[in-house]
Amino acid sequence: MPRRTEDEALLERLERHPQLRQRVERLLDLCEDSAGDLRKADEAEQRVIEEMRELGHEVLGRWANGQVEARGEELADTTGVWREGKKNSAGIPSSATSKSRSHSTAKGRGVGAR
Repeated sequence: MPRRTEDEALLERLERHPQLRQRVERLLDLCEDSAGDLRKADEAEQRVIEEMRELGHEVLGRWANGQVEARGEELADTTGVWREGKKNSAGIPSSATSKSRSHSTAKGRGVGAR
């Protein structure tokens, strides 16, 4: 693929993700020190770390949203899978208290004993 075509493809992808494009532009601004406020390497390093952390957060958030949408579409296409609505079952009914438990409880309260 010629270099020009690769550049155009990258620009098209960035246009589909404006927040990512802004982050990339901020990283380029840091690289070029376009604001002229980075005097020390420690300052530049800290700003790059912050931008990279925010970029990573943005990328992972977008990835997670894409995964949710993709899995939702897969489930929608699967027969027998219900995504919404009430359950038809009322659950498992509670069982009666066992006799052994009721005798031990009665003894513990002193029933029948003086």
